[in-house]
Amino acid sequence: MSWGFDTDPEFQRELDWMEEFVATEVAPIEMVLSDSYDVTNPNFIKLVRPLQAIVKERGLWACHLGSELGGPGFGQLKLALMNEILGKASFAPIVFGCQAPDSGNGEILAHYGTEEHKEKFLRPLLDGEIVSCFSMTEPHAGADPTMFKCAAEQDGDEWVINGEKWFSSNAKHASFLIVMAVSDPDAPPHSRMSMFIVPTDTPGINIIRNAGIGGEPMGEGHHAYIRYENVRIPAANMLGERGQAFIVAQTRLGGGRIHHAMRTVGQLHKAFDMMCQRVLSRETKGEVLAQKQSVQEKIADSWIEMEQFRLLVLRTAWRIDQYQDYRRVRKDIAAIKALMPKVYHDVISRALHLHGSLGISNEMPFTGMLMGSYVMGLADGPTEVHKVTVARQVLGEYTPTDDLFPDYHLPRRRDAALAKFRDLIDLEVGQL
Repeated sequence: MSWGFDTDPEFQRELDWMEEFVATEVAPIEMVLSDSYDVTNPNFIKLVRPLQAIVKERGLWACHLGSELGGPGFGQLKLALMNEILGKASFAPIVFGCQAPDSGNGEILAHYGTEEHKEKFLRPLLDGEIVSCFSMTEPHAGADPTMFKCAAEQDGDEWVINGEKWFSSNAKHASFLIVMAVSDPDAPPHSRMSMFIVPTDTPGINIIRNAGIGGEPMGEGHHAYIRYENVRIPAANMLGERGQAFIVAQTRLGGGRIHHAMRTVGQLHKAFDMMCQRVLSRETKGEVLAQKQSVQEKIADSWIEMEQFRLLVLRTAWRIDQYQDYRRVRKDIAAIKALMPKVYHDVISRALHLHGSLGISNEMPFTGMLMGSYVMGLADGPTEVHKVTVARQVLGEYTPTDDLFPDYHLPRRRDAALAKFRDLIDLEVGQL
């Protein structure tokens, strides 16, 4: 058995190219464009399309997909290393064709879509011509999908959808939505729902409003509150089997959480670099901030936490590649999802604090990044849910005892040791 932390030289060259490309060509775009999903914006077309063409030419486009779908089919470890770089610029994922939720929706269509679905929805999605939306959460249900009410009723060769969805990200730009709706209300909780493709030009899709993240102006956000009113779609638009929405949804979650985590690592390094430059450049009370012990503690804590988190994510990605079975790494994925918002919050908070009033102003990115840490604590399920998953998985590896005193009770261990070594001890005593 051997363990290594080396990246093969050929792929490292690609990562080095990405680092330079993202820093010099992609990152500046966020200073002049505000929305990376507005793919019909003329300025988006002028600035982003040429960069996407460069990425495609280099063979780094949509790397989460197999070659049959236009991507190189990189494993999760390579994708993790790539996403660490992409996390440093808000436009980088869409420049490389791997932005959420489109990457996950593409995987669902690849696995469960018909040939017609792939031609009509998947191909333009993979080519970066359109964007999509995953419409799942409901305003009353929080983190419990078994409480969903949005219903799909079959009417001949059509399904009719009625109900409300909340925080359907990028619905205002999407060409289609993937909607999770109750199709079998009397079935067991995890078999009640089915998944459907719903084109956004279908009558009856009403965006009540677009919610934003804290600090954004009301009505100008990216997360739609949608009311579906007698929305009719062909029966063929069901993805997977009837009642299998939970199974279909899992297709997009495992790898997606790894990518979220590594993009977060990229954000952390970005903030950490700013923090280090700040403390080496700012003087107070006769010395630079970097010489203050309390500041050094913040730097040390941040570096240690970032490296611990990064290694946990990379090991999880490696295990996914080794096992090719998300069920075997469910604990690991839940662990990084639970740890991510805390590390994100703590490192960003220190960076903000060490920049003083400048750090809390809107002339620095820290308040937005700090809000992002709270988003990561809720997106794809709240932290508490993932901690429950970790605990259950860990406890499932242990066996309870019915004995009054456990086998690790010291008197029991002493008695067992005496029985094991009695002859040897007697011999030693007799020779003394």
